[in-house]
Amino acid sequence: MDKLDEIFKMQYELNKRIGVDTADMSDEDKIKWTLNYSRAMQQENAELVDSLPWKWWAKYQKFDPQNARVEVVDMLHFLVSMAQVLGMSADDFYGAYAKKNHINHDRQDSGYVKKDEDDCRGI
Repeated sequence: MDKLDEIFKMQYELNKRIGVDTADMSDEDKIKWTLNYSRAMQQENAELVDSLPWKWWAKYQKFDPQNARVEVVDMLHFLVSMAQVLGMSADDFYGAYAKKNHINHDRQDSGYVKKDEDDCRGI
């Protein structure tokens, strides 16, 4: 089992233990949990920002790289959960990532002077 497969498996098991089974959700539950996980990711991102000395007016702040790493991992927990709510496996996630990465490189090669919403329709 590769590491991404293992992450997806571990997250599915944790979610089930918490009481959230992403396997057979109704559309209503998918909306609810996509919003829940999106909000949770926003909060984890705020906690990541708080690990950085972003207040230019405050001299007491210090960079906390250990906590920053923990917050990034917390965001991954919620991102994987959201992917699972949307019916994505680790293979689906990797495939979509690879396709989108290729599109992003193409956009950089072309100077990304125009937004083409159709370039992502095949993902």
